[in-house]
Amino acid sequence: MPSLPPEGPGIIRDETGAQTLLGYVVDIRAGDGTAKCWLDIGAQHGNRHGGLHGGIMSAMLDNAMGFAAARSGADDGSTKVATLTMTTNYLAPASTGVVVATGEVSGGGRATIFTEGRLEDENGTVLATSTGVYKRVKSG
Repeated sequence: MPSLPPEGPGIIRDETGAQTLLGYVVDIRAGDGTAKCWLDIGAQHGNRHGGLHGGIMSAMLDNAMGFAAARSGADDGSTKVATLTMTTNYLAPASTGVVVATGEVSGGGRATIFTEGRLEDENGTVLATSTGVYKRVKSG
């Protein structure tokens, strides 16, 4: 059974208020340019039917794809990007356990980055898929 990744290089916790509020962990350790977001589902993540809320699924995918886009400029994910568009397809529910969103770059150029993402439960069931377009932005 997967669990949240341990502390160490490439693991990002509590970097933003949204990350702290939702409780997900960012993992940029993979050497292939992908990024992952891990979440241990709790009652606070549920919708009125007892499943993982679709907005949280979407937020997980946005963060994983955004970090993958950011890694296309700097492997440590420090390149600033902003979401331009995102489409999410919800395929299956989840209510307990750990879910992992994986984002990867599928194309783009110097300013605009195209991404794909998938959210899976601990059994490998795909819960949602997503595509996104991100734009590099200047720091400051």
